[in-house]
Amino acid sequence: MTTTPALPEQLADLFARADALASALDAPLSEAADVPRPEHPRPQFHRAAWLNLNGTWQFEIDRGDTGRERGLIERELERTITVPFAPETAASGIGERDFLEAVWYRRTIAVPATWEGLRPVLHLGAVDHDATIWANGQEVARHRGGFTSFSVDLSTVPGVGPGAEVTLVIRARDPHDAAQARGKQSTWFRPTHANYHRTTGIWQTVWLEGVPAHEIRTVRITPSLASHSFALDVPLNRAVPGTSIEVVASEPGGGEVARTSVRADLDLAPHLELTIPEDAVRVWGPGAPELYALTLTLRGADGAVLDEVSSYAGLRSTTLSGHEYRINGEKVFQRLVLDQGYWEETFMTTPEDAAFTTDIRLALEAGFNGARLHQKVFEERMHFWADLHGYLTWGEFGDWGVSGRGPDGDNQQPTASFIGQWVEAVSRDRNHPSIIGWCPLNETHQLLHDRLTQLDDVTQAMYDATKLADPTRPVLDASGYSHRVRGADVYDSHSYEQDPERFRVEQAGLAEGKPFANRRDLGPDDYPYADGGFSLPYAGQPYFVSEYGGIWWNEEEARRAAEADQAGRAGNDAAESWGYGQRIASEEELYERFEGLTRVLLEDPRMFAYCYTQMTDVFQEKNGIVDFERGRKLDLARLRAVQEKAAAYEQEG
Repeated sequence: MTTTPALPEQLADLFARADALASALDAPLSEAADVPRPEHPRPQFHRAAWLNLNGTWQFEIDRGDTGRERGLIERELERTITVPFAPETAASGIGERDFLEAVWYRRTIAVPATWEGLRPVLHLGAVDHDATIWANGQEVARHRGGFTSFSVDLSTVPGVGPGAEVTLVIRARDPHDAAQARGKQSTWFRPTHANYHRTTGIWQTVWLEGVPAHEIRTVRITPSLASHSFALDVPLNRAVPGTSIEVVASEPGGGEVARTSVRADLDLAPHLELTIPEDAVRVWGPGAPELYALTLTLRGADGAVLDEVSSYAGLRSTTLSGHEYRINGEKVFQRLVLDQGYWEETFMTTPEDAAFTTDIRLALEAGFNGARLHQKVFEERMHFWADLHGYLTWGEFGDWGVSGRGPDGDNQQPTASFIGQWVEAVSRDRNHPSIIGWCPLNETHQLLHDRLTQLDDVTQAMYDATKLADPTRPVLDASGYSHRVRGADVYDSHSYEQDPERFRVEQAGLAEGKPFANRRDLGPDDYPYADGGFSLPYAGQPYFVSEYGGIWWNEEEARRAAEADQAGRAGNDAAESWGYGQRIASEEELYERFEGLTRVLLEDPRMFAYCYTQMTDVFQEKNGIVDFERGRKLDLARLRAVQEKAAAYEQEG
């Protein structure tokens, strides 16, 4: 194992700055004692009254999905589970790795008596996949989608209010053969190749919030670097005569910077413009986490506070010009790493809040300045910590799970629910300055031909929905393979070519406006009118290789493989160890290959970014820069030295 070197001074200062910002901007921990993940799950929009509901819940596996008929809504459940960890995980106390068609949760909670005048609203960070919620036996909500958050107003249930008890029952259905957004969850019994163990049921924080009758529903914050201002749209649940909305910006932990207000009784979503004075302008950027604390206050006609929410924002811009993708008006080369967001004991759930900072800081130490947050919608706390580190991210969706649903040429059939789930994700996360691009789909392997398909419809709809929900960021219609939106903001490819010289030849066409695009060799039985391409032609957009590398390395496994080869026992089980290409024989060979591949991309003046696969080993996939426990399997300083070399893109023009 590689030893930990001294941290560069610049990074040490950045990490200290992030910790100080967290102290100033984060919500206080829940008052509930001894609960896992006690921090506020929505740090960019929080009220004072809230209660963390993680911890022990009753639990029962419903293998035949017959629980409703067998009375599981009414009776006590057989086991207990630790929420928010999925029943497949060791941390949950269950550890059941088989397919789980349905699971049930039950818990009786007390609404705090101090919440007089407040409505108890139940929030669920994520429940995989189809959730139904009952409160005191009454159905109160249904939600489809395993990656996105939803809320339930419990005050609609008779007798539920301050000081009252309410029994919550949650059923999560997760059919193993349905077309649904699964991300990297294996549809086979065992995880293999780049697919991992499944996640069923509750896997993010469950919490209760006291919300006033006159409510700030959410806030949409759009920074304008050109005018040093923020546009804020503040949807309300109702208009009340004489009310107003006030927004105050402050230095985190410091004094007031700017203030504005507007009437709140004329528009369903009042609009405000908050201008930052010239001497207080701070620009958020890579490695520069400059943020403003925000307080939004809804006041009555008499000036009394009806609702108040704490948030924060960063002044940051993105723009496109020809093949250029600029951040804050500058050509910043994006040195990204692919982050799957898995842990051995907790799978998709982050085991503790500090684990977010561990991953971000390891990536920064290795010379990356951001990440593709891959094949899942990450917990909002990840975006919080990325904001606090000046860490660039691409927000993505876990769209895998619809391959092979039809014949060749119509083999990918994402459903309409993909669009709704993706809009939920973008709407939740759009205020985070660290997100500098959106990508709703990934590796949609379907040949392009002369008939429109379900994939074409959903790709276009997800792209259009993203632009409607957030017109301020570039959108990549699909990462790798099936680009189906003509003239989409960004174009890309995936390449796991392991030989640097072949990789250079492969990528050379970008200089002539004919970049590498993912294709496949066609046979006589393939779909007619297809030429092997998955995508519409490149149209001169900003271009990057959004997956490369994936160098397969584990020192102990490499030693055993070499011994097996010598003994004539060659072979490998992809469910035990897997990576891209031929496994390398030494750590030194990894550094040589990493440098060779990376230099090809850094030296291309028309390449605005790359994304290296990947951040950590994940179960059987052994191609991380650190191991699954976040131990140092490589010398991160050597990786950083390669990435610190100037990118031709930043030097051009």
